[in-house]
Amino acid sequence: MPTPTVRRLLLGHELRHLREEAECSLEEAAEAIRRTDSTISRVELGQTGLTKRDLHALVSFYASQNNRRTVDVDWYMDQAKGSQQRGRWSGYRSVYAKFFRMAVDLEEDAAGINNYATEILPGLLQIEDYIRALFTTQRVRTVDQSIEDAVRARLDRQRVVKKRDAPQLGFVLSESAVRRTIGDEQIMRLQLEHLADVAALPNVQLQVLPFDARTPAQVNFNFTTYRVDSPGNSGPLEFVYIEEFHDGKYVDDQRVVNDYYELWTALVGAALDPVESRAFLSELAKS
Repeated sequence: MPTPTVRRLLLGHELRHLREEAECSLEEAAEAIRRTDSTISRVELGQTGLTKRDLHALVSFYASQNNRRTVDVDWYMDQAKGSQQRGRWSGYRSVYAKFFRMAVDLEEDAAGINNYATEILPGLLQIEDYIRALFTTQRVRTVDQSIEDAVRARLDRQRVVKKRDAPQLGFVLSESAVRRTIGDEQIMRLQLEHLADVAALPNVQLQVLPFDARTPAQVNFNFTTYRVDSPGNSGPLEFVYIEEFHDGKYVDDQRVVNDYYELWTALVGAALDPVESRAFLSELAKS
């Protein structure tokens, strides 16, 4: 079952599609259940939920306006189950900054993830010693939790790489990220060997972007794309996540998402291919 966050996002995604299919405005939808248009907007963005009564009334209204197909109201009610659950961020998991928690949930339920890293290796690829050295030497904030909790939380995220229904994972790592020493040379040798091993997994495409690569633009920031398959009629849920020092930005505007996919394709084309990248990492580990 998807995480509560992703269930809420998927439901909002489906409701927006249903409203547009019924050719209703936000104002008309809000009037139908005596709510504000901002409430409908927040529901569609997955930021809040509706009571069962309001949700049933809203979907029933859309169904009455939909001339394209018969709408199964009960299906939407079923999708709402569990979307309001809380309590996932207690214990060592409370180490996650609030702005990053949605990214963790998207990782858990994504069918596809693409990550471009400029200076530090992605959290999904870091070995334990690398993580500990990163938190210790770089003084990364851990929201007043111990370093051990932070290490455990990051290792916990890595289950998605090898789980039964693991997503398709794409990584483009700048040469700067794989050469930058975190900890000491021994840690980096083990880390690079781990990258080469992960690169051999069938669901992983890992590439190194060398210093002399000809890229279409100077991309000096990290970004991650997530694709979550939707069980309904609205197509996949797609986000771009851009992390800043004290915040994270989630973008779901389809035009912007498409721009990032084009950028991703260009980076993949400029990087060493997966076989060359694995050989590069193995040689770098030996050195």
